[in-house]
Formats: sequence, structure tokens, C-alpha cells
Amino acid sequence: MAKFNVKLRQNNHGADLGADRIVTAEGAPGFARDPRTALFLLGVSNMVGEDTFYEGAAGRDTRFRELVADVAVTDPEWFARFVPWLRTGAMLRSASVVAALEGARAQVTAGIPGSRAIVDAALQRADEPGEALAYWLGRYGRAVPKPVKRGIADAAVRLYHERSLLKYDSDSSAVRFGDVVDLTHPTAKNGRQGDLFRHALDRRHQRDNPIPASLELLTARAELMALPVEQRREITDPAVLGAAGMTWEALAGWRQTAMDATAWEAIIPSMGYLALLRNLRNFDQAGVSDAVAESVAARLADPTQVTASRVLPMRFLSAYNAAPSLRWAYPLERALQHALANVPALDGRTLVLIDTSGSMNSGFSKDGTLRCWDAATVFGLALAARARDATVVSFSNATRVFPAVAGESVLAAVRRFKDGGYFYGGGTETEKAVRAHYDRHDRVVILTDEQAHWHGSTDVAAAVPEQVPVYTWNLAGYRVGHTPTTGNRHTFGGLSDAAFRMIPLIEAGSREQWPF
Repeated sequence: MAKFNVKLRQNNHGADLGADRIVTAEGAPGFARDPRTALFLLGVSNMVGEDTFYEGAAGRDTRFRELVADVAVTDPEWFARFVPWLRTGAMLRSASVVAALEGARAQVTAGIPGSRAIVDAALQRADEPGEALAYWLGRYGRAVPKPVKRGIADAAVRLYHERSLLKYDSDSSAVRFGDVVDLTHPTAKNGRQGDLFRHALDRRHQRDNPIPASLELLTARAELMALPVEQRREITDPAVLGAAGMTWEALAGWRQTAMDATAWEAIIPSMGYLALLRNLRNFDQAGVSDAVAESVAARLADPTQVTASRVLPMRFLSAYNAAPSLRWAYPLERALQHALANVPALDGRTLVLIDTSGSMNSGFSKDGTLRCWDAATVFGLALAARARDATVVSFSNATRVFPAVAGESVLAAVRRFKDGGYFYGGGTETEKAVRAHYDRHDRVVILTDEQAHWHGSTDVAAAVPEQVPVYTWNLAGYRVGHTPTTGNRHTFGGLSDAAFRMIPLIEAGSREQWPF
């Protein structure tokens, strides 16, 4: 969903906390981070324009822009690797768009080359050139620097085709495909794309020109749209709908009726992996046949499709929670196991601490389907499942060991974690949890927002010998952390299997701190 490319957008969010004291939000002594680490942590957890438990959207976004401007100039080589990874590795759209544009602005001012390629790399979906342009126009006006303009144009050439025009060129957007063509002047890669660019301009300016003959898919869609409403419901051939680029989102409006089983079964063959994952509940409510459901389940559990989809593991938990039918449980469990294939198998003994304090009950994303503690639990249990000997602990004011069950899937373990009352919702007594449960483990992993309470300790990892690594995954990217990032104390942001691969790399002697 667009965050910048919308009409009549208003921002009434509050301001930042404003205090410069080096303490956590709960008053414990905190540790400032160097700019690259601070940008990394905030970038991988920044949904842009959204409040978090301890930090308002306005202050958080300002901090992000300032860090981007700093690092883009002081370390352009690192920044040039960070932004593409933020989009394609961490899979964060809004944060990567803002980082690319704000970084480009700072680099243009400083006379540093290379921002055109960074802008291009940050835009990976066909609505994102318009999203990027809308952000720039809304913040800085129509004076668009050449590297920004050319980077957006490069992305448009790469991403604009007939299907993307139908899916993303909406009159609800402030910046249309035609506006991107008008303002950035992309050079079409062939005559067919040139026709598409001209047609996008015609659509934008409401010119009554015929669809170019080379655009066969758009012609087929126009023919379907011209059918009387009473005839549209008779079109149930998946091949006909597919040839016209019909999506599941567009089908209900075109038919002007609710999506019944017949409609879903007609469009399911052309749906993408994530679209299937999002609609399992709708399939059940419409009464999709078992035969069709089996084909969907087979696609969901296909390891090749899981890998190609790049769906984050939390999506499978969200679908699992939403789908009412047991026929989806097993394929979703298999899909999650495939998605977690890159989580490293850890030797030795591992202590995994999952923060289930009240602030971790905040939304992990804007739709609120998953909480921060849901995401932490998925990854904590997945890491434990891959470890040779793991101790999993839920901690807040109280602590409790979560016992392992041999052969249990990660999703089943998550359900048992929830049903067993392991989500506490109290304060964040991290230091107490470490002291209570560290017992000659070979490493400690803490999944938290780092906003520890003050109980007289200066470092939540002080109970762990210096030679034992402590890995903190920060889910919120707040300015102040609970432990210094030095020596054997490592802090990461966000949650992805790519980040977890850093554990064996560090322990093998590598000191590269970034998963890109």
C-alpha cells in the first residue's frame, strides 16, 4: 500500500521524546550507537510514518532522515550497499525509498556521485517509481536533481509493462505512471514499451486515443470491461481472465458481486504466491472446492515457490492465525520450515531470551495482524529448533523457561507458547532474566526492543563473561540500546533469516557486521 503516493495526505502524528539523556525509555542506563549502526537498526525496523510504543512517528522519521544524510556522505560505499539490501534483503519498501531519496539529496549537495544507481535499486515494484516521485514532490517540490530523476526513470523502464499498468496505475494516486513518464523522461527499451508510455500519458491526461495495437493485454482487458454486467459473471475461464491481466483485486469490482467459489476458482490459477497466502480465509468462506484447495496447498508448500516468493516467515504465522480451516495448517508449517532453511544450525549451548513485555505487544506492522512479540517468538523458536542444545526463556518482570518438545514444528510451538501463557505483558527486566538463566551457555540471543528497566545494573549483558557472545535483535530500532556494541556484544535490527546467518560468521572469526 502506498504511503507517499496518495491524495490529500495529512500527518498529525506526535513528536519525538526529545530527551538527550543516555537512558532507555524505562530509565535504565543506555548506550549510544555509531551512525551506521543506528541507521541500520532504525532502517530495518522503520515502517515510516508510524508510531511505536516509545517513539512518535514524526521524531522517528526525522531521526531516520538525519542518519541517512550523515551516513550517505561520510560512508557512501557502505550506504550504496545498505539501501539495495534494505529493499531486497530486509524487504522494506518505504524505508528504502526514503533512504535512497534522502541519501541522494545529501550526496548531490556534497558532490558525491552514485546516487542514481541507489535510487534505481531501491525501487523494485512498479508502483514505487510513483511512490518515490510523490515523496520528493511532497517534501522538496518540483526541482528534482538529475540523479534522482534518472534513477526513477531507470526503474520505470525496468518495471513498467502492461500488467503493472493495470495493477498499479490508479486514479487514487497523486502521481500516476504518466506523471513519472512526463517528469523523468524514461527512454523506452523497445517500441512496445514506447507505446505503453504514450498510452500511460493518454490515460493520465484523459485523451480519447485508441489503445495501441501492440498492447494486446490492455486490449483484451478493454474488451472484458465493455461487456454488460450481466454477462461478466459468465466468464469463468482462467485463460480468458489471465489473458486480460485480471487480478483477484479487480475481479470482484468487474463482476459487481461478491467473490463466490466459482469466481475464486477462476482466478486462483493466475494468483501469485503472496496473494494466495493472504486469501486463505476468503477461499474457505466462499467454499472453494477441496480439489482447488489441494492445488493451493501444493503451491504453498513448494520449496521452490517459497524461495522465489521471498515471503518473510512472519507472513506464514499471520496466515496460520487467520485461516479457519485445518486444511491449510500442514502446508503452512512446511512453507515456514522452507522459509527458515537459512537459519543456521548452532553447535554448543544457546540461551534464547524472548522479550514479552508490554511494549512488545505493539504492532509489528501497520495492519496489526502480528505483534512484535509474535515475530520475536517465531524467530526465537526457529533458532532454538536449529540449535543443538537451546534454552528458551520468556521474560518480562517474571521469567519462565519454555520446554522443547521433540519433533514439534515451529508453528505448533508458537501456538503452545501463546496458549501456555508465555506472553507476560509487564515490564522489561532484561538484566534480571540474563542473570537468572545464563548457565555456562556458549552464546546468548536476546529478542527485544531493548527498553530495559533500571534496577542498578549498567549493562544487561554484564552477567555474561566477556568471551561469550551476546547477540541482541532489536525489533524497534530505538535510539538508545541496552548494551554497547563492542567486542563480543553484537546488536542487529529487524528479523530475517539473512540476519541470523551472522551468528556463525561472527563466531568463525569474521568481523563484518552487516548482512550485505
